[in-house]
Amino acid sequence: MHMNSFPEFTAEVSSNHSRDLIRAKQFISESARIGCTAVKFQLFKLEELFAPEILAKSEGHRSRKDWELPIEFIPELSKYTHDLGLKFSCTPFYLDAVSELRPYVDFYKIASYELLWKELFVECAKTGKPIVFSTGMATIDEIDDALKSISGHNTTDVTILKCTSAYPTPAKEANLSAIKTLERQFGSTYRGLKLSYGYSDHTRSENVLNRAFHHYNISFLEFHLDLDGKGEEYKSGHCWLPSEMESLILRIKSDLETDGDGLFGPTESELADREWRADPLDGLRPLLKKRTTF
Repeated sequence: MHMNSFPEFTAEVSSNHSRDLIRAKQFISESARIGCTAVKFQLFKLEELFAPEILAKSEGHRSRKDWELPIEFIPELSKYTHDLGLKFSCTPFYLDAVSELRPYVDFYKIASYELLWKELFVECAKTGKPIVFSTGMATIDEIDDALKSISGHNTTDVTILKCTSAYPTPAKEANLSAIKTLERQFGSTYRGLKLSYGYSDHTRSENVLNRAFHHYNISFLEFHLDLDGKGEEYKSGHCWLPSEMESLILRIKSDLETDGDGLFGPTESELADREWRADPLDGLRPLLKKRTTF
């Protein structure tokens, strides 16, 4: 149960910033406005993301050079995010990015495609900052290896995200029940790590997100955001627009408020009626002490 503790809503900007600092900051302000708790960018250098054999043969991959986030944006984006009361995160896609991001991020996010890269997990874990990682395409053994890579270093706060790495993901392939599989496999503590679970969305389906929150009690949601349908990745079909996510976040938060804290005892709105219960001595309402003052 959430027990009145709202989950993290993290807006993934990905490459929709168009290398424009003003637009990047608009993502942050919109994320704050619609109720997010964090915003996340990606830091990569094309030559350290794809092998040279691929870049030599594929103009499509070479064109992603235009998707890089300028590293000089990071300090200002981090400060702006914190000024608006949100957490700032960024995905490192090369080893030096871990130290470059360290002064600015509240947590590291490691992408599904980097799950096998143990050295990246170790470098992030050495910092002691929380780590969130996605599990698209992964097996349980591969996830276990990632956790082993984190364990024994400085980081203890780890969030595992169920993810399907298809852009977009058909709702029927969301496989949300795998969240329970992860919980059964690893529990809440594992190898000295404190684990929590969430969902990284590529479905753009309200039904999927509602199911994830209300049936699987996730504590963390990551979703891809675009401002206006003009971002580089919007045409793929996995990005939400602010108005769509705003209404969904409001509904989810409203629904979760009804869970309460799970403790028994009269609520504030019940207090006035407590004295109007049947008195145990004669079975009549209200209590005897109330009758004398009525």
